[in-house]
Amino acid sequence: MNQRSLLLLALMFFQLFSFLSLARSETDGSGIEGVISVSPAHGGPIRVGIPNSRPLANAEFAVTNEKSAVAEFKTDEQGQFKISVAPGHYQVSLKNKKGGIGRFGPFDVDVTARQFTKVEWMCDSGMR
Repeated sequence: MNQRSLLLLALMFFQLFSFLSLARSETDGSGIEGVISVSPAHGGPIRVGIPNSRPLANAEFAVTNEKSAVAEFKTDEQGQFKISVAPGHYQVSLKNKKGGIGRFGPFDVDVTARQFTKVEWMCDSGMR
């Protein structure tokens, strides 16, 4: 290979690397993290010394923008989650909810570049 071919090959690799870095950086360091709880946690009146909310454990949620679904996540045993998404405006709702009582979103959230938006969302179990 001559010098010109090597230079052209090096330039092509540089452009490919730059493209991949740019595509990856759209979500690197940005997203949503937080905890989702549900209340009331039990039926009947509020009882002294008994919490009226609990973490919403192992629940699957969908993240959508104005066009379509962009991501999904599942809360852990403490209702916590962390998901990487590109900067933008999103709505988060319980995945595959089919009617019934309770309100599990949608929750609106704005994500800015290079940071995770911290949230604490309370769902309504519908119990009274």
